[in-house]
Amino acid sequence: MKTIQVLGSGCAKCKKLAANAERAVRESAVEGQVVKVQEIAAMLTFEGVRALPALAIDGEVKVCGRVLDVKEIKAILG
Repeated sequence: MKTIQVLGSGCAKCKKLAANAERAVRESAVEGQVVKVQEIAAMLTFEGVRALPALAIDGEVKVCGRVLDVKEIKAILG
């Protein structure tokens, strides 16, 4: 099972990215769980985060600073 982490403070863009990630998991054949990371200390443990919101898969940052659509997230999930 993959862990999809959405890093962000809870702003509108962060919430949209989380919603898109949850929908991508539901619509794909990939087993996964979406986790929202909102604590600054926890976000700092991720290498390569330059802007929020950010999307990480199993702890590896994939995209920073923009809201991916469902199709883009499904492509990353494989």
